[in-house]
Formats: sequence, structure tokens, C-alpha cells
Amino acid sequence: MQEKKPRQTNADNAASRRQPTQQRSRERLERILEVAQNLIAEKGSEHVKMSEIADLAEISIGSLYQYFPDKRAIVRSLAETYGAQSRACVREALESVRNRKELLKAFSDLVDVYYRIVMEKPVMRDISSAMRSDKELMNIELAESKACGALLAAAIRRVKPNADAKRVGPLAFLIWQLGEETMRLAIAHKRAEGALLVDAYKQMSLRAMEDC
Repeated sequence: MQEKKPRQTNADNAASRRQPTQQRSRERLERILEVAQNLIAEKGSEHVKMSEIADLAEISIGSLYQYFPDKRAIVRSLAETYGAQSRACVREALESVRNRKELLKAFSDLVDVYYRIVMEKPVMRDISSAMRSDKELMNIELAESKACGALLAAAIRRVKPNADAKRVGPLAFLIWQLGEETMRLAIAHKRAEGALLVDAYKQMSLRAMEDC
């Protein structure tokens, strides 16, 4: 006797139809952001046109506007993506810290890695510079600094349980936000000068963590 297939309900049919569309939508979004990232890296965000992004992503300009109302929205989406990736990296580096030596090394390594990424990815430099003139981008940066600062504060408290609890949180947030400002200063200078600025920031931050 032939086995009967389970009868599909209307809900089952709807779900089976939606999934491919959602997958295509995600793939299209990823393609848009990849194209935008490459164009920004090549030309700078101020010189990139929405029509260029649509052409290279092989979609209509109308479809592009369904995802992003303007170019600033694309830049903000890239900033959020990079912020989430950075936060994950910070969490991984700091969660295992258990003593002073591990804390100082983890922080120092994070600064070096972040500076290298900023220097190697032109789109990161462009987004960092855009923070100064875009309030929403600045809010994204501040939120990430608070989140990463909280991870740093937690690591400091583990290493120094007697540290002033009221001081550690604001200090960690300030250290992280100053790091963002330092990166902007560094990329505005020649490579050797920028590296000296980053090193000065790192040493200043390490001393502040030891003194808290």
C-alpha cells in the first residue's frame, strides 16, 4: 500500500512560499552592502551614488530604496555591522581575563588589532570620519563605546575587586570613546605619526586602568 503524504495546510503552504523569498531578500541585502562597502572603499561615501550601488548589485533603483531610503542609511547599516563584529571580538578577548597581566595584554592587543583593521579597511576610515557630521552615526558609536566599555569595566572589576565601583564604569567608557577619537586622529596623520598617537593612547589607558 502506497504511503500517503501528509496533507499540507494553508499555513504550511504559506510558510514554504515565504522561506525562499526571505532567503533571496537576505542574499540581496548582503549583496547591496558588499557593493556599497567596495564602492565606499574605492571612492569615499560622499562620491558614491545610489544608482551605482543598484547597478553593481544588479537590482533596480526602486528595489534598492525598499531596503535603504538613502545612502546615509547604508553607511549606518555598515557601521552597525562593524560595531557588532567589534563587540564580539572585545567580548571574546576580555571574558577570559582573570589577572592584571592578562587584562593589560588583552587591552593592548585589542587596540593594536583595531588600529590595523582601520588602516587596512578604507571603508572603516570613511565611516569613522563620517561620525563627526552624522548624529545617528555618532549615536551608534556611543552605544558601542558604552557596550565595549561595560565589558572592559567587568574585566577590571574581576582583576581589581576593590576598585571604586562608581569610578570604573565611567573610566572604561571614557577609555573606549577616547579610543575612537584616537583612531580618527591617527588616520588623519601620516602612518608613523598615527602609530605614535595610538601608542600614546594605549599607554595612557593602561596607566589609568592600573590606577583605578
